[in-house]
Amino acid sequence: MSVEQTPAREFTFHPCDHEAIAALTYAEAGILLPSSKAPLIYSRLARRVRARGMTSFGAYVALLEDDAAERTRAIDALTTNHTSFFREGHHFEHFLSDVWPTLASRLASGGSCRVWSAACSSGEEPYTLAMAILGRNRGAAARLAKKDFRMLATDLSSEILATARSGRYAADTVRSIPADLRESWLDRSEDGTMTMCAEIRPLVTFRALNLLEDWPMRQLFDAIFCRNVMIYFDDTTKARLQTRLADQLAPGGMLYIGHSERLDAAVADRFTCVGRTTFRKIGR
Repeated sequence: MSVEQTPAREFTFHPCDHEAIAALTYAEAGILLPSSKAPLIYSRLARRVRARGMTSFGAYVALLEDDAAERTRAIDALTTNHTSFFREGHHFEHFLSDVWPTLASRLASGGSCRVWSAACSSGEEPYTLAMAILGRNRGAAARLAKKDFRMLATDLSSEILATARSGRYAADTVRSIPADLRESWLDRSEDGTMTMCAEIRPLVTFRALNLLEDWPMRQLFDAIFCRNVMIYFDDTTKARLQTRLADQLAPGGMLYIGHSERLDAAVADRFTCVGRTTFRKIGR
């Protein structure tokens, strides 16, 4: 009987290398990488080991201890960036029907509106919200830009934020956008990719931000979308992040979290559940 052989790896990768990288990732980003994630670590970081001209993960781990820029690249490579346009559409439906009318009225009377996409990845989430708000009218984007409306979109990965800022996506990626909105807000490039039009991109401000570090924002938000990022955190990190998100919301503000995420007991009494993974901060 023949025995199936495990393909030889290009670089040596010992359990201690996995443990060191997992500890670094947890300390930097709060992301858990248990032993079952060892193949993911190898596949995501092998190209970085190769790019630095090294022959082992041990040498790369030593480099990470002293090279802050390389640590950032490693975290970028290990960060999962799965998203799509109109993902978990019930959140956008709720925002449009229950939240936006009040905010639009406030803007019309000279007030402000602040929205935060707190783990925006390659930009599909904030662009979805912008399209949902604007409908099919490109002129509405110019009018909204003149109001005190700000949409902040942040992510840990500087590499993925470059895609978000460009607003350029493969044709397959934009298929989840309703056809009428796709025709209204995306321009087709010669190479077949689709780009968010010039009217909508200025409505979103993209910034690099580690959710576990200090936040520079001073104003409170009317709505925060923090979806499908806490699934990678342990309970302590989740509770700390959710407390900070609650602090960053205006009274009555909305928090939208991912379909498999739940509020921690330490913060749950600060919110009222008003829909699927949809929570309103208690207070006026």
